[in-house]
Amino acid sequence: MAKRDYYEILGITKGASPEEIKKAYRKMAIAYHPDKNPDNPEAEEKFKEAAEAYEVLSNPEKRQRYDQFGHQGVNGGGFSGGGMNMEDIFSQFGDIFGGGGFDSFFGGGSSRRTKKGTNLRVKLKLNLKELANGVEKKIKVKRHMIADGVTFKTCATCHGSGQVKKVVNTMLGQMVSASTCPSCAGSGQIVDKKPLEADANGLVIREEIIPINIPGGVGDNMQLSLSGKGNEIPGGVPGDLLIVIEEIPDEVLIRDGVNVVYDLYVSFIDVALGASLEVPTIDGKVKIKLDPGTQSGKILRLKGKGIKELNGYGKGDQLIHVNVWTPKQVSKEEREKLESLRDSENFRPNPGKSEKSIFDKVKEFF
Repeated sequence: MAKRDYYEILGITKGASPEEIKKAYRKMAIAYHPDKNPDNPEAEEKFKEAAEAYEVLSNPEKRQRYDQFGHQGVNGGGFSGGGMNMEDIFSQFGDIFGGGGFDSFFGGGSSRRTKKGTNLRVKLKLNLKELANGVEKKIKVKRHMIADGVTFKTCATCHGSGQVKKVVNTMLGQMVSASTCPSCAGSGQIVDKKPLEADANGLVIREEIIPINIPGGVGDNMQLSLSGKGNEIPGGVPGDLLIVIEEIPDEVLIRDGVNVVYDLYVSFIDVALGASLEVPTIDGKVKIKLDPGTQSGKILRLKGKGIKELNGYGKGDQLIHVNVWTPKQVSKEEREKLESLRDSENFRPNPGKSEKSIFDKVKEFF
């Protein structure tokens, strides 16, 4: 089933301000919160859908990628950006509801927020072919993981709630305040038994080889997220692995959006008489035909030889700029041959109306 547009989900326009986005999400979160809609799968789905839309649109970087590339820009190739779980959703409420979460709206009915481990960030260098077509990579990551053999027990201070409450008598009556449990740091449990190599929280650092599928069409500095592959935490859910794409510049091909640009240098003889030439592309060399009389500056187009679009629909083209190479030095014999052609009418510039100016070519290109 196709994903719905994030702006449509929240009932806002593409030009909505951050405050309008927050207000729209707050309204939907209250309307479809599970405590108000028990045993209602449809309401729960809308609740999650709204949270996913807010998670993307409230982040300027993710919103920009979404506006440019759609859903594939934020959760393409099996990476998360969508598919949030309840722990991810409830982690947003401090921002939306001023730190109080939903407790103040629903009488404290919500369970304590599950803690999340810290995220890890790695850079992944990709060449032009890998960026264009997508690739599967395996990367080594060192992350905190719960050691084998570790057992936990319920925290005696907070009795598993992760919070300690304090009652204060005031002239207005009793006031109850809650704070993170200092004994278990909010996890609700503490280490019971652990191996010697584990730290006080039962964690060890391990190196793990993680396979990742990079979708075709990603670009330099784009960030992808692999859910649950960050640092683990006792009593919580693992953080995420953030992959930052770094493009390795190609020696001969230049990326321009979904298109690839190549500068082809040819001799005057090639353009005057025509030639069959070999040019590089992302997927290897191909032969092209240069027609007799081809003018310097002409742009040839190879359909479908560019970058795969991130949303999966089609590919860009390869644009070949024809440049006539002028020799810096000529021999005496070459000079004599060229001088004999200097006065030939056929070799004198005579552009017709059909010949496009450099301005027309640039305008046509864009």
